[in-house]
Amino acid sequence: MCVGLSAKVVSIKGGVAIVDAGGAKKTVSSELLTDLNPGDYVMVHAGSAIAKITADDEDETDMLLEDIR
Repeated sequence: MCVGLSAKVVSIKGGVAIVDAGGAKKTVSSELLTDLNPGDYVMVHAGSAIAKITADDEDETDMLLEDIR
C-alpha cells in the first residue's frame, strides 16, 4: 500500500515546491503539476507533488491520519 501526504504549497521555483505538511516544511518536485500556485493543497508521494487537492480533502486526510495515531 502506498500512502500520500497532504500538504500546502508555500512557494514554487524551477520545478521545486516548498510545502508545509503539518508544520514540517519539505522540498518536493512540482514537475508533474503545471498549474500549481502558493496556497494550493497537494498530495505528496515519494518526493513529488502528484495531485492538487481541495482544502476539504486536506482536512479529511488530516483527520484520517489522526485516527491512525
